[in-house]
Amino acid sequence: MAKTPDFSTYTKTDIPTILTQLNTDQSGLSQQEAIQRINIYGKNELTGNQTHWYDVLLRQFKSPFLYLLVGAAALSFLLRQFIDGSMILLFVGINALLGFYQEFRSEKTLQLLKKYVVANTKVLRDGQEQTVQSSQLVPGDIVIVKPGDIIPADIRFIKTKSLIVNESLLTGESVAVTKTHESLSAETSEIYKAQNIGFSGTTIVSGDGLGVVLNTGKNTTIGKITALTVETKHESNFEKGISKLSAFILKLIASTLILIVVINILLKGSSVNIPTLIIFAIALAISVIPEALPVVTTFSFSRGALRLAKHNVVVKRLSAIEDLGSIEILCTDKTGTITENKLTVSSFFPEKDGTVLMGALASSITPKGKKPTDSFDIALTESLSKEEQKLFTHYTQLDEAPFDPKRRRNSVLVSNGGKYELIVRGAYESIAPLCKSSLHQSQEEMKKWVEEQGRQGKRVIAIAKRTISEPTDKLIEHEKELELVGLISFVDPLKKTAHAAIKKAERLGIKIKIITGDSKDVAGAIAFQTGLITDPAEVLTGDELDNLPLEKQHEAVSKYSVFARVSPEQKHSIIQLLQEKHSVGFLGEGINDAPALKVANVAIVVQGASDIAREASDIILLNKSLHVIINGITEGREIFGNTAKYINATLASNFGNFYTVAISSLFIPFLPLLPLQILLINLLTDFPMIAIATDNVDSTEIKNPRNYDIKGIALFATIMGIVSSFDDFLFFALFYKISPQVLQTNWFIGSILTELVFIYVVRSKRVFFKASRPALSLIILTIVAAISTLVLPFTRLGQEVFEFTPPTTSHLLIIFLLVLIFFVTTQSVKLMYYKFIDGKK
Repeated sequence: MAKTPDFSTYTKTDIPTILTQLNTDQSGLSQQEAIQRINIYGKNELTGNQTHWYDVLLRQFKSPFLYLLVGAAALSFLLRQFIDGSMILLFVGINALLGFYQEFRSEKTLQLLKKYVVANTKVLRDGQEQTVQSSQLVPGDIVIVKPGDIIPADIRFIKTKSLIVNESLLTGESVAVTKTHESLSAETSEIYKAQNIGFSGTTIVSGDGLGVVLNTGKNTTIGKITALTVETKHESNFEKGISKLSAFILKLIASTLILIVVINILLKGSSVNIPTLIIFAIALAISVIPEALPVVTTFSFSRGALRLAKHNVVVKRLSAIEDLGSIEILCTDKTGTITENKLTVSSFFPEKDGTVLMGALASSITPKGKKPTDSFDIALTESLSKEEQKLFTHYTQLDEAPFDPKRRRNSVLVSNGGKYELIVRGAYESIAPLCKSSLHQSQEEMKKWVEEQGRQGKRVIAIAKRTISEPTDKLIEHEKELELVGLISFVDPLKKTAHAAIKKAERLGIKIKIITGDSKDVAGAIAFQTGLITDPAEVLTGDELDNLPLEKQHEAVSKYSVFARVSPEQKHSIIQLLQEKHSVGFLGEGINDAPALKVANVAIVVQGASDIAREASDIILLNKSLHVIINGITEGREIFGNTAKYINATLASNFGNFYTVAISSLFIPFLPLLPLQILLINLLTDFPMIAIATDNVDSTEIKNPRNYDIKGIALFATIMGIVSSFDDFLFFALFYKISPQVLQTNWFIGSILTELVFIYVVRSKRVFFKASRPALSLIILTIVAAISTLVLPFTRLGQEVFEFTPPTTSHLLIIFLLVLIFFVTTQSVKLMYYKFIDGKK
């Protein structure tokens, strides 16, 4: 399909040239020509790559961790451990379905984006006004737009009358913009500067316009956002960390097992029972796999989601709760999150009396029964006192000269008791020269006040008036010898919780960055007021960032905390640059935020966000507050802490048993543990491990962002595994000469008891008596597992099915002593590890 130039090409070009370039005129295309152009440019529809549900489902099984779990389940069934195998498959299925739901939402995102291409549009075809399906629009069509219309394609205005458009959909700015049909003095590719362009999906607030279609479908500005949003693939930190961990375990197990089988054959020769050795190796492999990880994470996530729900936080992707804990940088669009997204009257010069009333009377004439739509009009109307509201009803608006970007002002003629007044409202620079006095204030003093308000991120309008003798429709001719009533500044106020939330983020080691489509002055002022920056000028615009070489862009996104006049594509780029070194969360609400939300590690939106933003999000804040998400990050870090406890505990214990059993099998003529006994150890220790999901977390564990450090996990597991192996070899040395059953039984009891106490070693970096109190569920399940372990060898089930022999009292005392030695030793090694190794990273 053919593609027309970007909208920027047409911003400076005059109307006759544009019409010639598009081979059209002000009477519009012929119906025949429009049909022919459909074949050239395609339909005016938002499209994306169609993904089949089965492709998405199959992708869920392309994970090393799932390979491990599915393999472990198959082997469990082979060894007739049906409960163990069924549990593994159950959680494989749950994880696959959750992943499928998350990815397939992209198709729904595309459908929601299509809403912003309206069904029908009024156009001129063959010189006649017609209503056509918006999908049939083509470049060169002449489109008619009126209040309430959604612009159906990117258009260049060729006629305008008091035209005001809400572009917050694309820019995030709360203030509607005035449009003109005049050519600009310089070409621009920035949406907020393109005053003569109407963008697809934006809404006409007031006035009328006529525009020629420039781009349709995927070539429109919103079409490009669609492509960026739908085609961006999201992978969470949790998924990346688990994939790396799984790959590491898989390689370690495979290499070790092959080595053990080969050495056994070489050392023992023909005496080796090959089938038994292979089954033993398989059972040993299953014992190392942390198959309870899906259970632990699901419990942790569900518990965290319920706790967050109590604070009005809706979690859409469960694993995003843990990803919250890893956030190092939180990027946010200031509107609606740091500010209230509502203009309010801030201050006056020189005084309030009469200024607000005159400003409200100068509002665009609104039909009776309807509320004003302009942000300034709403703010002024709401600021009227009760007395001013009564006075307001005494006035009648007769006529107006709408706001003109060139004049930078509007005029309204009002009457009150037979007296006629012309009220003029607009930029101070355009009003001051028309006044005969300045309220006895020097021009210099007024300029300073206006500049000071601007530095504070406030918008200023001037109000002037003039009494005229009789009604007239030539209002512009009377815009002279005016009396300056006063100046009013407006502000989008900070949320009450914003400053405290940013301070708390700093204490948690989170950097806040504002990325907004608003102006440099406004963004800088807001950031300065919240304490995010020390100088309001410390702001970088999107264009300034784009003009830097790539190396400097990396430095800039790290250095600056505020980015202004940023396009959706630039937001997306900033997040990607930051992600090369950091875990990034993004908090937004508009369609212009959708690409950045999709690419961020954690996508967060506020209540009232656009459908597209909500669909691209992982977490929705029902309470529009930055403070709420900071609390959510704390919750995420607690969940991360508990998941890390499980991984450290199970890998270190399993590695210790794995190496001890594997090595000892080389030196004795029987298996140190039977395959069923190995699987039973796994089953009994998994239940207390699952309870870690409900455990309490030390306060020191939530002070900084947390990420999976695979090297650190491997090193810790290896060191603690070696310590565990020494203790296991003591069991081997003390019991292997007595009989195979005695060694197997006592080693079985010792393995489980050491794993249970090891949970209390690794659940905190502190010495155990200074750690946070263990959760009651963890204590109860530990006791149940310990009692079951001690009782089982005395039962018929234990003796006949698992081939245990009842341990003697003296053997039990030796086991308890070895477990105590293990507990003290691992506590000591753990403290040294965190002091001398982990503490120096």
